[in-house]
Amino acid sequence: MIDYQGIIDYYYPEAKVPELRHILLKHSEAVARKAVEIVDAHPEFGADRDFVFAAAMLHDIGIIRCDAPGIFCYGSEPYLKHGVIGATMLTQAPLQLSPSGGGKGLLTTKSNANSPSRGFCSPQTGKPKGVQRLLKMSQSDREGVGALARVCARHTGTGLPGLEPETWEEKIICYADKFFSKTKLDREKTYEEARQSLMKFGEEGVRKFEEWHRLFAVHSSPPLAPPKGE
Repeated sequence: MIDYQGIIDYYYPEAKVPELRHILLKHSEAVARKAVEIVDAHPEFGADRDFVFAAAMLHDIGIIRCDAPGIFCYGSEPYLKHGVIGATMLTQAPLQLSPSGGGKGLLTTKSNANSPSRGFCSPQTGKPKGVQRLLKMSQSDREGVGALARVCARHTGTGLPGLEPETWEEKIICYADKFFSKTKLDREKTYEEARQSLMKFGEEGVRKFEEWHRLFAVHSSPPLAPPKGE
């Protein structure tokens, strides 16, 4: 299982970016909950529940390098590129293979691997950072990082050429993401509000969202009673 929290801790240390970390976690948790709810309600798609949760938690990892000061992002890249940027960040995260993976660790640390304080090495200094968690990954988990990176790159669904969601997991996360903003963290948009917010990206994105809504909508209220006489 991918240690998504370790990756978040590495790129979003609370001591350095507390406001942005809070926004990222609250938004990602909301998207993850909705995405897993869809997976549970629609077993016919065969989506991987654990993968969907981890990927939803990491889908916005790239926002820290974008220029969006309204949500405490002080990078230089256009916000529209945060998915592609996040995919690159995932593949470049300093990961360590577990002994079962048959590979040599890419990081070394004197921290106990089983301790909550086990850390990454800082990319600037090369020294261990105790507040961040060392990822120990099997080869299969390393391959899973590539799938997570695909979700990052494709989750926006805003028409970047060649980066449309393709797998069920990618489509579910893209759909769930459209119901939550990063400025109103405690509120889920209605279907109409989410649909309206996509119109600025063009008709194709709206059409796909409508199609996914027909597939993924979770109806929590009881069905309407049939008319009398039927």
